[in-house]
Amino acid sequence: MGRTGTLCNCFIASFRTPISICRRKKPLIPWRKLNLMAASMDPSDTKTYQQNVLVMRHGDRLDNFDPTWEKTADRPWDPPLIQNGLHRAFGTGREFRTRLPFPIHRVFVSPFLRCIQTASEVVAALCSVDDDPNAKSSNDVVAIDPSRVKVSIEYGLCEMLNKTAIRIDVAPKDGIFRFDVPQLEALLPSGTVDPTVEPVYKELPQWEETVRDARSRYERIIKALADKYPSQNLLLVTHGEGVGVSVSAFKEDTNVIEVDYCAYLELTRQVSLKNESFSAGNFDVLTESGQTG
Repeated sequence: MGRTGTLCNCFIASFRTPISICRRKKPLIPWRKLNLMAASMDPSDTKTYQQNVLVMRHGDRLDNFDPTWEKTADRPWDPPLIQNGLHRAFGTGREFRTRLPFPIHRVFVSPFLRCIQTASEVVAALCSVDDDPNAKSSNDVVAIDPSRVKVSIEYGLCEMLNKTAIRIDVAPKDGIFRFDVPQLEALLPSGTVDPTVEPVYKELPQWEETVRDARSRYERIIKALADKYPSQNLLLVTHGEGVGVSVSAFKEDTNVIEVDYCAYLELTRQVSLKNESFSAGNFDVLTESGQTG
């Protein structure tokens, strides 16, 4: 699954068709703009609004286009993006900036290089001071405003650590996947990393976690991050299985067969805050009308 993006039995396309899924029994929820429902300056009053969470797959990975790359790579299980993958990620970030009816406040990203590079391009597009429609990648961004979005690496969003996603011949022989977090953070746009954030998963899962365990992990991390920042809209940059779970876990009678590069899924729920405590409803999966699989 890690290389093909294949899941169960529907299709999620890339940013130009942000959600393409199939559903049985119940009609799809139509696309709708989400606005602040109520607000008050009095901290004793209850504030009720919509929280939005986007779950996105990384861009085009190198080893799917150059199978010889892994033969000489030091980390054959951790491929970078190809140039088109960088462009696709940046374009998706521009789509978020221009089409979404709400801002993205925080980005959480898997430590795998392909996800870090994807998040870097998306964040550069979101934080660009001059939104140049001709820009193709972060290299075309002259200046950014790092106060717009904050980014954090989250181990809970990592790839499934099993032979279903990572071939045994390219996995680390000792089963330990090592990441240099400061080095990865340096790849993200300057000033956007939030050093105060404590990750939900402080360690990676053990190698050979089951598919069921990985899917449970994805569901838990989506809920945990949303609950940790209930007043903010989030973007989670992860892997194909994580996007698939964001559908199947929150949309009854729906399965996924494929997730395209840079495909994303939008979750929304109603949140009520009062006196620094909150309650939240269940997540709904939003799709655009007519984009069923």
